[in-house]
Amino acid sequence: MISFKGVHFPKDVILYAVFFYVRYGVSYRDLEEIMEERSVKVDHATLNSWVIDYSPLLAVEAKKRKRAVATSWRMDETYVKVKGKWIYLYRAVDKIGGTIDFMLSEQRDEMAATKFFKQAINNNGFPHKVVRDKSGANYAGLKTSTCYSCWLV
Repeated sequence: MISFKGVHFPKDVILYAVFFYVRYGVSYRDLEEIMEERSVKVDHATLNSWVIDYSPLLAVEAKKRKRAVATSWRMDETYVKVKGKWIYLYRAVDKIGGTIDFMLSEQRDEMAATKFFKQAINNNGFPHKVVRDKSGANYAGLKTSTCYSCWLV
């Protein structure tokens, strides 16, 4: 549980401000105005310290409550345009369609695939089966990402 001991604002106010900043990506000065509209006078520097102090703790708590993913994954990569630049989107979904993990990469090679699989495995555990395309980079990345117990399809 997150400790709010010693803070000068109610925890609901702090959580609301941190959630709003993380979810909508507003500036601290804009968030200061939003909080003022809700009759909470708080400085943008204080909001900054709240985000720095509490957002990692909230991420840990959210990760604890995350639903378990299925052990059968479908993995693919595609080429997408982000901010006018073409990059690769690596993505894994479970057998019921829930997103397991994703990663953007400028390269489509073994190193990128390995990084993606390590990230996905660290966040969700070892899959029992991974369905993927015939890309040699994906096969090599899966093979070298410490996932020796996976069934490769």
